[in-house]
Amino acid sequence: VQLQACGGGLVQAGGSLRLSCAASGRTSSSRYMAWFRQAPGKEREFVTAIEWSSGYTGYADSVKGRFAISRDKPKSTLYLQMNYLKPEDTAIYYCAADRGRTILSRRSEANAYDYWGRGTQVTVSS
Repeated sequence: VQLQACGGGLVQAGGSLRLSCAASGRTSSSRYMAWFRQAPGKEREFVTAIEWSSGYTGYADSVKGRFAISRDKPKSTLYLQMNYLKPEDTAIYYCAADRGRTILSRRSEANAYDYWGRGTQVTVSS
């Protein structure tokens, strides 16, 4: 599975961005796809995940009510709509996919995912 994320950029606080992640290869084997982010000097952190078949989602508390994950199954594309952005949302955002073995309780763990995109930079100015 290959993942290609795009859509990052510079935005003012309170603004919006939409990230996309195009998946290719054996995407049908993945159960979960997710977005993680990593700010300078910090560890990679979970943002949100979606169960590919059902559309069931989960979010980190820091983004609940502001971010929305979705997917287009025919296009094998994952999206992250980010609204009401804050300077603390500044980070490199990565999309990730598993090999279909992840259980619900581990969907927020980075090491549950086997495939990663290169990342796209999101910068929120105050």
